[in-house]
Amino acid sequence: MASYDSKDLIVLEGLDAVRMRPGMYIGTTGVKGLHHLLWEIIDNAVDEVANGFGNKVEVTLHKDGTASVFDNGRGIPVSPHPKLKISGVEVVFTQLHAGGKFGDNNYKYSGGLHGVGASVTNALSRFLEVTIYKDGKKYFARFESVEKNGKIHSGVPVEKLKEVGNTTLKGTYVKFLPDDRVFKDTKFDYNTVLERLKETAFLNKGIHIELIDERTNARESLCYEGGIRDYVTFLTMDKKPLFVPPIYIENEIEDTYVSLALQYVDNYTDNIFSFVNNIPTPEGGTHEVGFKIALTKVLNDFAKKHGLIKDKDPAFIGDDFREGMVAVLSIKMKNVQFEGQTKTKLGNVEARARVENVCNQGLTEFFASKKNENIGNIIIEKAKGAARVRQAAKRAKDLARSKNSIESTMLIGKLASCTSRNPDINEVFIVEGDSAGGTAKQGRDRYYQAILPLRGKPLNSEKKRIDQVLANEEIRTIIGAIGTGIGEDFKLENLKYNKIIILSDADQDGMHIRCILLTFFFRYMRPLITNGNIYVGMPPLYKVTAKDKEWYCYTDEELENITKNLKNYNLQRYKGLGEMSAEQLWTTTMDPARRSMIRVSVEDAVQADKEISMWMGDDVGPRKDFINRYANFNKVDSFEKNKEDKDE
Repeated sequence: MASYDSKDLIVLEGLDAVRMRPGMYIGTTGVKGLHHLLWEIIDNAVDEVANGFGNKVEVTLHKDGTASVFDNGRGIPVSPHPKLKISGVEVVFTQLHAGGKFGDNNYKYSGGLHGVGASVTNALSRFLEVTIYKDGKKYFARFESVEKNGKIHSGVPVEKLKEVGNTTLKGTYVKFLPDDRVFKDTKFDYNTVLERLKETAFLNKGIHIELIDERTNARESLCYEGGIRDYVTFLTMDKKPLFVPPIYIENEIEDTYVSLALQYVDNYTDNIFSFVNNIPTPEGGTHEVGFKIALTKVLNDFAKKHGLIKDKDPAFIGDDFREGMVAVLSIKMKNVQFEGQTKTKLGNVEARARVENVCNQGLTEFFASKKNENIGNIIIEKAKGAARVRQAAKRAKDLARSKNSIESTMLIGKLASCTSRNPDINEVFIVEGDSAGGTAKQGRDRYYQAILPLRGKPLNSEKKRIDQVLANEEIRTIIGAIGTGIGEDFKLENLKYNKIIILSDADQDGMHIRCILLTFFFRYMRPLITNGNIYVGMPPLYKVTAKDKEWYCYTDEELENITKNLKNYNLQRYKGLGEMSAEQLWTTTMDPARRSMIRVSVEDAVQADKEISMWMGDDVGPRKDFINRYANFNKVDSFEKNKEDKDE
């Protein structure tokens, strides 16, 4: 085993201005950013055990608001760094772009690529403590963000690393308290942490992960010996698999480890969940391209070999083979190159050929086995149905492009367009009902605000084929108004409105319409969500008037706070948007200077897929229970009023 000492920690630059611009490092100072601090420490621990230096990660949420992470790996180096003359621990927690992951000797694969995680967590915490168990010795250091002369100095080593005793343990223990001067909410959410750890456990088969919540005494132990095979089984547990168990292949080529698990279900959409070094890549990349090419080739070869298509028949296309497919593709490689800062799309050119090679060989061997021939037949039969639907959808799309297309006839009398032709400032409100639509048309700013009233509930696209989706008048109207097309024809550059705002009543019918629309956008126009173009408008629930003053309340908590010191006030409960005057709707919901909106985003595509299947699938019971227990689209405690760029 290669040595691992402080000389292996390569320093690129010092800690600089993390507190001044935290968004550059953690994206936001909201709930996502708060949890990002924990992810950075967890990822470091997982990298250590995933590379074979341990087998356990323990995460604890403490009663005092702190969080801690322990791994039984090698322990952070404690000897002085040869260049900086400070301990390896201090290098890791006070220097940006410093760590043991820039070279090839200590970590074969790593999700922490830039060496900023631990130091950023330290910089944005009230305090951070680290205990190292190494070579029979126990070491301790403490860092604090201290205020002096009106300025906060982040991550100051107030207790330098020192030996504090002997131990039989090995590994690293990090405990920190998020700084309430940075984060409005410093409370970690148990379910959010659990979902993240569950995904991590699936992607690293055999690793033992423990989550302990001392606040509620909740506890969860996670270990999946089947790895991503178990992951696919978990993802399809609410669906109807066409065969069991999932197809699974794995191999390593040129220092790139590739594993693939896939299943087909009785559904019409495809879901590929891909990861690089445990990092989700929701926008895909070269590794997904390689997998798709291999899958299409192998299944077409199978169909021809077994006479399921004739030589003169056209080959199936990739879309045909992916209908109803749920796949998890996980690769681990060195020198990962992501496109953009968000690490959502893999850019390594070499990954395509390597993944294609492994998948081509593994899938060919799988379908060459006599015992798997029936699985191949099942997939080909589903592909035949998909091909027929594709041809019907093409006819529907061709019709949509004709002189009676949705861009012209379908929108006449429905879409109240804006006069501006600048999509960067334009926004369209998708409004529930003609009554509310009429009010919105009167209250809007006609220059840049368009109104599209819905005259009925759109189709629930979760369990419908693409041709059925395109046959729905309300869906076609939405597609025509937005201008991007859908599915494989989607072109973000053709987007007509920078903001697409769903505006519906604050009742169960309104919530259902929002769910239907969000399901459609997620399944067929997902780039609008990942690009941050989809919003949910926030109409008030109440209007309070007392003497010559009035207040609009968006939650029951706001109503309680406003009315507790009022006497002789009048209360109006808005049951629908149509009850508001045009002026009230503009003031409360449409005026950019005063309105509140939720920007829809997908942080965890896997969880989003599972929840959408639950909400919009065939089983009514779980959906009703979920909506009644959790749905509250007027919740504002996790975003700031008048701040439209908050993600939910």
